[in-house]
Amino acid sequence: MSDMKGYIGFACAYTPLPIIYAAGYTPYRVLPMGDSPDQAGHILHDNLCPHIKRILDRAMGNDLPDLAGIVFMNSCDAMRRLADAWHHIRPDEYSIFLDLPATADELSISFFTGEISKLAVALSKWRGRNISATEIEYGILLYNQIADFMNELTEKIYKGKANIHRAVLQELFNRSVTGSPITFIEDARKILSENRPNKTVNEGVPVFLFGHLLPDPEAFMLFESCGAKIILDDLCTGSRFFYPVAADGKKGLVKSLAESLLLRPPCARTIDSTMPGKIGKILISKARESGARGAIAHVVKFCDPYLSRLPSIREEFRKAGIPLLVLEGDCTLRSIGQQQTRIEAFIEMLRQ
Repeated sequence: MSDMKGYIGFACAYTPLPIIYAAGYTPYRVLPMGDSPDQAGHILHDNLCPHIKRILDRAMGNDLPDLAGIVFMNSCDAMRRLADAWHHIRPDEYSIFLDLPATADELSISFFTGEISKLAVALSKWRGRNISATEIEYGILLYNQIADFMNELTEKIYKGKANIHRAVLQELFNRSVTGSPITFIEDARKILSENRPNKTVNEGVPVFLFGHLLPDPEAFMLFESCGAKIILDDLCTGSRFFYPVAADGKKGLVKSLAESLLLRPPCARTIDSTMPGKIGKILISKARESGARGAIAHVVKFCDPYLSRLPSIREEFRKAGIPLLVLEGDCTLRSIGQQQTRIEAFIEMLRQ
């Protein structure tokens, strides 16, 4: 496989990374982190998802590697606004906007297969050569390896079988989507082979963490300082991202990729017409299986999909008798720190 030729940016966990890699690029997730000044407010409305605004701040502050292009997914209206703003500030940069179905039925999978094929065609034009089926298959195998390593490492950490802090795990999550996949696999293999069971047990209260995204490793240090022990997460910058693609030769590689992406555990923008409150039931199931005494939901302010689902999610936790704390953040560590007293009070309540 040839060396990577530049980065292709992306901002959504549903982005088909194996296709980007197959085209000879390194996928680079633009995480809402860094010290870029607040400039997005000059272009976007103040009451818009801070995830989107922080990404735009990074672009406007030149806090990104050189991107050969960027892939946007139509995951929500705020992401559409980001795509519009990106064209405004970087008019000469390659970009593509893919529609993302909110359901995972056969028609949606078929439609999304076409969108991924559209991405392959665009990337071929950007790179100046066609993408082969062999390259797509290799990309799928490579990212399946990353998913396997991350899932194994995550399980060991949550079960206390690895001497790695949850904050370090988040650093690994971030590295896996911002750098060379091959280098990451080599490092992950070394970590798994050298690490020994954790001798210092975190005596914190077991808590299930879920929500939109929480990429800052220091946030997990703060949770632990408040007496919490995160024993499972459901975040798009965490465990929800890593699910292997079940390649089916009869279906074709692209359709297998589309199906695997749409059938991942749902985020708040996903809809199941046969079970409208499905996401709440799935979260309850995960909380119970993890053995958590309570759950913390971290929701980004002005995130319409999550805010619209929260009432039904709260009701599911109420019926299940599992305490739930909802935190709203703006993708900065400061916003989490401001709620430290609430987190400490919640953990103290769970101790009783």
